[in-house]
Amino acid sequence: MGLYELFFATLEITLPVFAMVFIGLGLKRLGWIDQAFIATASSLVFKGTMPTLIFLSIIKADLDATLNPRLLAYFALATLASFLLAWSWAILRVPHAERGVYVQGAFRGNCGIVGLALAAGMYGDYGLSAGGLLLGVVILTYNAFSVIVLATYQEGRRTDWRSIASHIVRNPLILSVVAAIPVAALELRLPGWLMTSGQYFASLTLPLALICIGATLSLGSIRASGRLAMGASLMKMVTLPLGATLAAWLIGFEGRELGVLFLFFASPTAAASFVMVKAMGGNAALSANIIALTTLMASLTITVGVFALKVMGWI
Repeated sequence: MGLYELFFATLEITLPVFAMVFIGLGLKRLGWIDQAFIATASSLVFKGTMPTLIFLSIIKADLDATLNPRLLAYFALATLASFLLAWSWAILRVPHAERGVYVQGAFRGNCGIVGLALAAGMYGDYGLSAGGLLLGVVILTYNAFSVIVLATYQEGRRTDWRSIASHIVRNPLILSVVAAIPVAALELRLPGWLMTSGQYFASLTLPLALICIGATLSLGSIRASGRLAMGASLMKMVTLPLGATLAAWLIGFEGRELGVLFLFFASPTAAASFVMVKAMGGNAALSANIIALTTLMASLTITVGVFALKVMGWI
């Protein structure tokens, strides 16, 4: 396959995902969907359709092929390294009051929606099941590290660690992974009608979630973004994915494992980071700007990244 054909094959993977994001932006501007719809749809995805999608993808997968402790351990360690690197840089270059928001925006990716959608587009059932297992690590590490750094720079508020731990343990995405692994390991077969109904319900996840991401984008926030937002966005979309993917290749990851890792590391900043910043009294405007900028940048950086990895023969 020549470079021309390879580039367009890459676009076939990334364009459908980001087209849905911009469709969401257009629908919001046309007034076809409103904030109430976005809130309801986002809740449905988080509590219902995405856990169903992850559960079904894992129970249909070959765990011998997708349950890779080495992959999970590397992702956790690379996330820790990314978090510490972003924090170290923030100590040197970012005003004290903004460090927590900056660090969270620079390392916390939207793996549950954008990363999973891209993994599914590139690798099908393997991408869904491997990505679903990685989400367990994502939820634990991202939430724990985010709370630590935001609480460190929080003024006049007391962090409720018990409540935070309770929310992590009761997270529907983690529960779906926990429920699916024994079903898959024991090779239990669910009734055909239940599997089909579940597939119908789960198929709502990615288009609905991507439309909601697009509908929450604010072009005004992007225009208002300052140096801090741009710095965090470049670290999230360029520096950290590049370093983490190169390190993964150097220690022996390749093919679809390296591809899934790159897509998760290269995902734009998670919308959940805004919610946490607001709840903990941080700079919500800076957080929103980082989310908007990274989401806009992702269509370019992820496409170029996947194309480069394919050209080099790494994935």
